[in-house]
Amino acid sequence: MRADGRLELVGELRTHEARRLWRTLNEAAKSSGPQLDLDLARTTAIDSVVVVLLVELRGILGARGTKCELVHVPAAIGPVVHLYGGDTPLAAKPAPMIEEGALARLGARVEALAHQARDPVSFAGELVTTMVETVRRPRIGNWRAVPSLIQHTGAEAIPIVIVLLFLVGFTIAMQSTPSLQLVGANIYVVDLVSISVTRELAPLMGAIIITGRSGAGFAAEIGTMRISEEIDALRTMGIAPMPYLVLPRVLALAIVAPMLVLIGDVAAVIGGLVVAVVSLGLTPQAYLAELQATLIPSDVWTGLVKSGVFGIAIALIGCQQGLAARGAAAGVGRRTTATVVICLFAIVVLDTLMTIFFRRVDV
Repeated sequence: MRADGRLELVGELRTHEARRLWRTLNEAAKSSGPQLDLDLARTTAIDSVVVVLLVELRGILGARGTKCELVHVPAAIGPVVHLYGGDTPLAAKPAPMIEEGALARLGARVEALAHQARDPVSFAGELVTTMVETVRRPRIGNWRAVPSLIQHTGAEAIPIVIVLLFLVGFTIAMQSTPSLQLVGANIYVVDLVSISVTRELAPLMGAIIITGRSGAGFAAEIGTMRISEEIDALRTMGIAPMPYLVLPRVLALAIVAPMLVLIGDVAAVIGGLVVAVVSLGLTPQAYLAELQATLIPSDVWTGLVKSGVFGIAIALIGCQQGLAARGAAAGVGRRTTATVVICLFAIVVLDTLMTIFFRRVDV
């Protein structure tokens, strides 16, 4: 080892000499100062195993605080040294991490949530722009996909909507039976079932069903297209994803959601009718007469308006989460899960706001 902190390696450095060379280098490194360079100027040949040992030694010395580099590498052995990173400078020692306080962590979390909230707002703005552009140029919309989407999201969901809403109406009537019989107000089972279902329960249950079937499906479908680069392929062909993928789905759910809720209203009323006839001794004629006298059009159309808004929100959230998917299958799974969670939260918030609005305008 030379006095300037440089260790010369001479001749051919072969694999069978690696053990002896490693011991020699370690002994030399023990007495080294703040810098020890490995000079390969007089090295005529070198095996890859030896290069790996030199790179490892350089890393060990760097961890101790000793600067070590492979210098004067001849052109003949340059490729193999470069292949194993022997000519790559060592990364600087990372600065020690400083533990953040609770307030700093809270601020970072709020900032992250603000960034996450910005994407849906930008997405909604882009959709509005796309709708305006589609009105001006209808040919850019993928209208042929709308009928199949309506069938998939609507017609195929009718059986589960009928069954669930029938059971909801049946359960409400069954739960209210003891109280109504106690005060001799059996006929008011019609009021309980019809008003609660048409105004609140049918839109909410319908939105939950649509979220599980369609919202999550949109996120998974578009997310898979995203990670398989089909979205990029569409852009390459000059097809914008917004009018081609998003707009038909929003339109389909805006049409389907009120239709499903209307069917659910009928199913729930029939469920209440079964309980009224079997347990409360009412006749079907008396039940239907009270329904006609109690249920007013505003009860029905407010629920339909809510369901339409829910459908649009579910489609927007599902498509936005799908387009935001990154990575592999795990990324699609996370976005699908996020779609369900965000949709359920958005449904409750929107339902509250619309209920307050309808109450304010006395509807």
